[in-house]
Amino acid sequence: MARKESLADLATANPEFDVVVVGGGITGAGVAREAAGSGLRTLLVEQKDFAWGTSSRSSKMVHGGLRYLGSGHLRLARESLAERQRLMQEAPGLVDPLPFVMPHFRKTFPGPKLFQLLLGIYDRIAGVRTRRYLNHQEALQWVPGLDPEDLNGASLFMDGVTDDSRLVLRVLDEARRDGAICLNYTEARTLRRNAGRISGIELVDTEDGHTLTVRTPLVINATGAWASTLQQQASTSEPLHIRPLRGSHLVVPWRRLPVSCAVSLLHPDDRRPVFAFPWAGMTVLGTTDLDHQGDMNIEPGISPDEVNYLMAIAGRLFPSSGLDRNDIVSTWAGVRPVVTDGSGKAASKESREHVLLEDNGLVSIAGGKLTTFRRVAREALEMGLGEHRRHLLRPDASPVFTRPSPTNRPARISFLTWQRLRGWYGANVETLVEADNLASVAHTEVLWAELAWACQREQVVHLDDLLLRRSRLGLVLPGGAAEILPAIRRYCQPLLGWSDQQWQQEEKRYLKLYKQAYSVPEGDA
Repeated sequence: MARKESLADLATANPEFDVVVVGGGITGAGVAREAAGSGLRTLLVEQKDFAWGTSSRSSKMVHGGLRYLGSGHLRLARESLAERQRLMQEAPGLVDPLPFVMPHFRKTFPGPKLFQLLLGIYDRIAGVRTRRYLNHQEALQWVPGLDPEDLNGASLFMDGVTDDSRLVLRVLDEARRDGAICLNYTEARTLRRNAGRISGIELVDTEDGHTLTVRTPLVINATGAWASTLQQQASTSEPLHIRPLRGSHLVVPWRRLPVSCAVSLLHPDDRRPVFAFPWAGMTVLGTTDLDHQGDMNIEPGISPDEVNYLMAIAGRLFPSSGLDRNDIVSTWAGVRPVVTDGSGKAASKESREHVLLEDNGLVSIAGGKLTTFRRVAREALEMGLGEHRRHLLRPDASPVFTRPSPTNRPARISFLTWQRLRGWYGANVETLVEADNLASVAHTEVLWAELAWACQREQVVHLDDLLLRRSRLGLVLPGGAAEILPAIRRYCQPLLGWSDQQWQQEEKRYLKLYKQAYSVPEGDA
């Protein structure tokens, strides 16, 4: 059902839900998936677009948290490794293995012996061995262009990579299959209470301002870095102390930095691990870890200093590449909702553990990681349902994803593209490939059929929804895909039902947003 129709039905039917999930990022999507899969009447609302926040602007890693293990967070590492293995097994093509190479240069930390010891523990917890030591020559074969000077060798291990926005959309689709209603551009404004307990919530359609109230005894606040906003309406709970930390990334053409694995090095400025890794046919450099001071309702952007920081590590790892600012195709910055104790520790030293607070039917989630979304979702629901109702949750072993049927690959689609489509669209892949236009868009990995699918099936409200989250054309093509906007308009405008005036307004809005938050900022190079 279309977004407008769903909102109209809610306004007239006045239904009651077992749970209302506020927040359409990966954590909220996970809560909706587990709730609907357990037979609970579920509504999810997101004030902007699905995955608008951190969940479309992460580092794309589905990993076990090697850094968490190194800092002594054994439980978090163990949970992350278990969830990583589960996601790669359930959703190949969406969550895939990615080799990581950590070069070891003379007189630099960590040395190969210490790092191999850490990897041994990592593999043991995961229950699978992936580590291997590469000598000098093997390291250069794995990573052509790597600086050979003072290179002893490298450590090789495996973790996972995904498209975070498509992961959110796939989880939401699974929730809908089990009956959940999921709405973007719908703000949760005011909690309703009866005798102190949650009894409902007032919602606002942010596109036209219409309001409605739905009845529910349980609200899960999964708004990430915005969690304290709804939590302020709590009556008894402790306030959430969230420290917004910005992680920024650069996207460059793969031909300028051709890596087939993730390459990591501790940055000489602050000893933080920084990566170069292949993604969506490009190479990504990331990430930073800084306090974010901006308005949380405005899309964050990378700063000139962060550009310099990431370009410096590219120059250290690949000195012969000659990479400079002119090679940067796009950027993105995400804000991590890290729970802080207020002690003033360095940003990278803050714990990534999640925190749950309950207040008479309001459960607020803060912190957490992309990899562990399912586990966090179940903990939140268990807390909200309480001791006498938590048995309603489906078994912990229940799969997140429905496996697509073993359909034969269409002749016009390559094996790698077919694998990706099955991961991204699951059981919908058969319907998607029935479309006539299976050609790629501007030599990218995206098919025109995928744009059609998004326009017709995935609640596209604004042009940036289509180009930055349903697809990644705005990140992998120069200028936010400005040169092919006329072609996209011819194909997509009729499918969206937009007038010429609306398209022009959306295009102007999108290009302004791209310049502000996804391009290279003006400033010192």
